[in-house]
Amino acid sequence: MLVVTFGDSILDCGHYYEHSVTPGQLLVENDDRLFPELRGHDLRSRRSARLEHRARDGATVGGLASQAAGLRVEGEAVALLTVGGNDLLRGLVADDGPGIEAFGRSLDAFLAGLPIRRVLIGNVYDPTFGDDRQNFLGVDPSVARANHRRLNAVLADLGAHYGTLVDLHAHFLRGDPSWFTRTIEPSLIGASEVRRAFLAPLLG
Repeated sequence: MLVVTFGDSILDCGHYYEHSVTPGQLLVENDDRLFPELRGHDLRSRRSARLEHRARDGATVGGLASQAAGLRVEGEAVALLTVGGNDLLRGLVADDGPGIEAFGRSLDAFLAGLPIRRVLIGNVYDPTFGDDRQNFLGVDPSVARANHRRLNAVLADLGAHYGTLVDLHAHFLRGDPSWFTRTIEPSLIGASEVRRAFLAPLLG
């Protein structure tokens, strides 16, 4: 099976910490030294698998098409996608117009043209764990949270249409600050938790 990652730093976070493993790498083959409790919980324990890592830190929905450029798929493949966090940070968190709808149209167009039919789409998590006192955005928390919900609703709709939604938002609300580095990026532990969230639907 070919596993292809698209999107942003949720999947391209290895340069933020020591060891540098990404969620996609861990899904294909667990690092038993770092995460012995997940020995055998990976694709290669069950079948042949390889990773093609195309996600890029900082990516927005507008950069997805370039990530897919030149992609050739032969045989069974699955796409892992995380996008939307940077779109929120670059303006959609304060959107009071058609911005989130435009985000949805752009993502729909990307997914429609993707030469992989099985797609797992992760939604956008909340590094404040729902605590408005940790707001770092300079935007009224009620506005920010409403737009976060709107964007995640778009991701849920497209996930249902094109494959499977991976609820990173719900999974990370059960976490703690050790899952993050630099406020919003997954730490090494966070990368493993991203892997956990994708693992069940991927193996299923």
